[in-house]
Amino acid sequence: MKISPVRNEKDYQIALERLEKIFDAKKGTEQGDELEILSILIDKYESEKIPIEMPDPIEAIKFRMEQMGMKQKDLAEIMGFKSRVSEILNKKRKLTLEMIRKLNLTLHIPTEVLIQDY
Repeated sequence: MKISPVRNEKDYQIALERLEKIFDAKKGTEQGDELEILSILIDKYESEKIPIEMPDPIEAIKFRMEQMGMKQKDLAEIMGFKSRVSEILNKKRKLTLEMIRKLNLTLHIPTEVLIQDY
């Protein structure tokens, strides 16, 4: 097992290729240990060099609604009038603090996502 730090894109690609080859390694074996260490190195590199942007608040609401099998009328029961929900989903009206709280509690969308400007 030869493991090197992941310092740049080339190192990252090499680590990903090796990870793919040993992905099904058994825990407690030499390859299993290598898999665990590579995973940590790759994760560290990705968190430092490839930041994940927050999703658009409205797209996050639509995605969560789809996941939960909800319609606009279901969201209207949470947030108020159906016309208001339509305006929000079409980005013609901003979310209020009360709406953000309700969406966080009922749809479990993080407030950090919902408070973003759009």
